Amino acid sequence: MAPSATVIPEKIYFKIGEVCELVGVQPHVLRYWETEFPMLSPQKNRSGQRSYRRRDVEMALRIKELLYDEMFTIAGAKKKLQVETRENTKLKIVHAYERPVETERRADNPSLFEDEDLELEELADDIAERIDAPQSLNPEQRHALRSLAAQLLELREMLKTPPR
Repeated sequence: MAPSATVIPEKIYFKIGEVCELVGVQPHVLRYWETEFPMLSPQKNRSGQRSYRRRDVEMALRIKELLYDEMFTIAGAKKKLQVETRENTKLKIVHAYERPVETERRADNPSLFEDEDLELEELADDIAERIDAPQSLNPEQRHALRSLAAQLLELREMLKTPPR
């Protein structure tokens, strides 16, 4: 049974009711999952209400997928999420290497944020080329880089937009 794609609104914080509606569970189920899954840990605001971030919503959706669609037990889902978290953490490790300090950016090598016309695919390829060994990246890692590139583009747009 394939999970249906859920569109998460572009917001910084979500209330518990909004998350319940997106995930399709009751608030008591979500609160129970918080006790069972340490990776689902919304912050609480001054009045004690839960404030979920996007990653919390994504985690709740993944937990629901594991429990309801893939029929994992709570313990099995916990282990699966721990393995996935460890694998995703490995993708974030970039081996440090010595780079000469640039006092002035060369015209033939613009910053990722300076090139307005850089498309997502080009950005991902550029990032991949800047890593020590691009040939060692598997498709999953390339997908992670493309996702990161898309997030960087979103941030660039947010930074270009003047505050209201």
